Amino acid sequence: MTAEAAGSDSLERATMRKVILRLVPFLMLCYFFNLLDRSNIGVASLQMRPHLGLTAAAYGLGASLFFFGYFLFEVPSNLMLQRYGARRWIARIMVSWGIMCVLMALTQGPLTFYVLRFLLGVAEAGFFPGIVLFSTYWFPARYRAQIVAAFSMSVPLASFIGSPISAGLLHADGVLGLHGWQWVFVAEGIPTVLLGFACLLVLKDRPTDARWLSAEQQAWLTRTLETERGTKRTVGHLTLAQLARNPYVWGLALACSASSAASSSLSVWQPQLIKSFGLTNFETGLVNSIPYGIAAALMMFWGMHSDRTGERRWHTALPLMVISAGVIGVFFAADSLALTVVLLSCVLASYSSFKGPFWAFTSGTLSPTTAAAGIAGINAVSNLVGGGMVSLVGAIQDSTGSYGAALLPIALLALTGALVVLAIGAQKNHTISKTPAAAE
Repeated sequence: MTAEAAGSDSLERATMRKVILRLVPFLMLCYFFNLLDRSNIGVASLQMRPHLGLTAAAYGLGASLFFFGYFLFEVPSNLMLQRYGARRWIARIMVSWGIMCVLMALTQGPLTFYVLRFLLGVAEAGFFPGIVLFSTYWFPARYRAQIVAAFSMSVPLASFIGSPISAGLLHADGVLGLHGWQWVFVAEGIPTVLLGFACLLVLKDRPTDARWLSAEQQAWLTRTLETERGTKRTVGHLTLAQLARNPYVWGLALACSASSAASSSLSVWQPQLIKSFGLTNFETGLVNSIPYGIAAALMMFWGMHSDRTGERRWHTALPLMVISAGVIGVFFAADSLALTVVLLSCVLASYSSFKGPFWAFTSGTLSPTTAAAGIAGINAVSNLVGGGMVSLVGAIQDSTGSYGAALLPIALLALTGALVVLAIGAQKNHTISKTPAAAE
């Protein structure tokens, strides 16, 4: 290695170390509360449903309306982020959804449940795709799978840590005149509002705004990102109308929908499934956290492996295949709590591991001018499908009395998504050339 190459390599490592330590832990914390405030309905429902008299179908419909509100405002939100800057827009999203989470404590019956869940979805719209878009402003392509994986570790952690916390809050029943399920929303919504204001201090829109980087580091990172933006992509610049008709975008949305359906359905219904084995509310919260802990341990390895090898296609498709197999296994393991937990752990580890390679795969497919609307559109469709699946699971469970049978449509969707990813990947070599820094 020449002295010049060694110096460039040293500059890259020093720059990316600063960027990662500055941004990733904070964004993980923000996403942790995003997932906690979205999924705490699962544990809260253990008290909420009997207290309010919600049927499984009504609860499933209300839970899914979150995703409809999210779908409607997802693309506009990401376009606003691109226009006004991530710092201010992400702060706005967090403050508004934190307030809506607290207001969920005012639920009095099916109608208010429907309205408040819909508005929570509207408030949260654009957060995750906004972070994915934000990552393209700060992280070169060869870092993105592990960065999104690290960020997405908040998904399993939100349930691994949050599920016992939410279950514990149920025991605050009667404190200050509130029910335990109301304390779940109040106690977990307030920190989100505070983090929203912290975004204004921690985040910067571009590397050139970061005073904590030296001028040399700013120049290197800006130059590297601009060079990548000039790379030809499978999906070039498109208008919104063209984007809505593009088969690659719809294929990516289908694949993402499979992961979203598994994630959304299990976050809402898994506590109910586990409790059906005769556990108490607190025992349910503890057991519910086990699959998420396993998922958190595995997903970072999968993202790092994808970055080191530069391979995206199979790293995205294989987790979807495991989701399909795991959900089918849950159907046949209906009488065994231990086997059910093992299979759920496989499903959760897979949809968590899917995220890093998938969004690196996606950002490598969409041109920079299409990325804001494309990423948001893909995520919006996937959340809408995920929300619909939540409602479908409730309807099937009401009809059959079986949670295993209710989850089976997810298996078909996941297998289809895996085949679509393989087909898209076959159209172009998505392998990112390894560099000394990426190979280390």
